[in-house]
Amino acid sequence: METILVCDDDKAILDSIEIYLKLEGYNVLKAENGLEALEMIEKNEIHCLVLDIMMPKMDGLQATLKIREKHNFPIIMLSAKSEDTDKIAGLGFGADDYVTKPFNPLELVARVKSQIRRYISFSGFVKKASQIVTGGLIVDTDAKTVSVDGEGIKLTATEYMILEYLCKNMGRVLSSGQIYEAVWNEPSFRSEKTVTVHIKNIREKIEINPKDPKYIKVVYGLGYKVEKI
Repeated sequence: METILVCDDDKAILDSIEIYLKLEGYNVLKAENGLEALEMIEKNEIHCLVLDIMMPKMDGLQATLKIREKHNFPIIMLSAKSEDTDKIAGLGFGADDYVTKPFNPLELVARVKSQIRRYISFSGFVKKASQIVTGGLIVDTDAKTVSVDGEGIKLTATEYMILEYLCKNMGRVLSSGQIYEAVWNEPSFRSEKTVTVHIKNIREKIEINPKDPKYIKVVYGLGYKVEKI
């Protein structure tokens, strides 16, 4: 999952951008000034930075200069100023794009997507082959770990095996019997209730609203599936 760092001293703007980016499946980190942003960059792998220009302690232009000494991920500048001189200054300091406040959050998300596509294409950033990704859900089949929106999820061994099996067969409807035989490695006999209970437990751990699941869908009368998001 790509990680976006958003840096702005206006908490309302920070929270708004975070909501829209998370809806697109991105992991989001937040900072309120340039110094905080630099600290987070040293501790995390960042794939795009959304950076306000006017901030206390260290402004966006100073932060961009420091970042460009070591890093080449895309930077999108935010500013309340619309003059061409400010845009030129931001781009000249090393920013890749510029958005003027007030802005449409959907436009900002589109620009983030565009910059990340470019970054991945030209920087050689490669998603781990062992990772199965759909939306904010990541199943790492080597490490046997699961995360949702950047947060680790603790599953039992059986729960993990069920989720991995569903993800490896993404888009396919799998019956309770198929799931049982794949995970328990024995013929299914009255297995529906057992599988149903485990699916319920998994949903409670990975879904925001288990009653309206985003990841594990039920196809009534047939079984379960994980959709590609």
